[in-house]
Amino acid sequence: MKIGNRFFDTQNHTYIMGILNITPDSFSDGGKWNHLDEALRHTEAMIADGADIIDIGGESTRPGHTPVSAEEEAQRVLPVIEAVRKRFDIPISVDTFKSSVAESAIQAGADLVNDIWGLKYDSEMGAVIAKYDAACCLMHNKSNTEYNNFLIDMLSETQECVNLARKAGIKDEKIILDPGVGFGKTFEMNLETMNHLELFKNLGFPVLLGTSRKSMIGLALDLPVDQRVEGTLATSVIGVMKGCSFVRVHDVKENRRVIQMTEAILGCN
Repeated sequence: MKIGNRFFDTQNHTYIMGILNITPDSFSDGGKWNHLDEALRHTEAMIADGADIIDIGGESTRPGHTPVSAEEEAQRVLPVIEAVRKRFDIPISVDTFKSSVAESAIQAGADLVNDIWGLKYDSEMGAVIAKYDAACCLMHNKSNTEYNNFLIDMLSETQECVNLARKAGIKDEKIILDPGVGFGKTFEMNLETMNHLELFKNLGFPVLLGTSRKSMIGLALDLPVDQRVEGTLATSVIGVMKGCSFVRVHDVKENRRVIQMTEAILGCN
């Protein structure tokens, strides 16, 4: 698929989306990259470490986060998107579920809209993405953890996101799906999602896996957020083996190395 000016071989390689949070309260790195110079330095470091896309977000989505207005979110992300676009030749993703922020971000230089509500939060989001022929990542999410049959319901609810995208005029080749580890799921459900990632792949779209430093890892290993690199790497290896096309991570260099090693093993006949 094409994101910005770059083609991604989503059938044969796992690419890295580096996380750039422009927020004071993100669960892992809140406040670290809020100033433009710091954000640009971190972007440069992630690119040097092997990032293929930079994902810029202006509102934390951690449990208990403080919601921000679309205006404040835009004020946080737009200067960074403009500066990254001007300085670096790399596809840019904007992490937002608000259509007005997405539109302003695309106009500022974003190539992909990463919507944690899969077009279900803002009814105008699909139209905005289609208007600019942007790429999008649609994540499975819900406000509770109630399912009749977890895996079947999760896949069905994700297909609803795809249907919304198609209805809005978004082309299939512009769609990425995210199983939403850590969102609308219990700890056990998150593990089950990881163990059945191939089911998402079977929906027919590239899959993005976002597990970096998340509570699933903290609970499994009984470790705080700043000690979850190895757990994240384990999930990235599984993601590669299950056919995921992208991983969204904080620790780019380490993930690039494990992906390269895993692909070398899988590619040996």
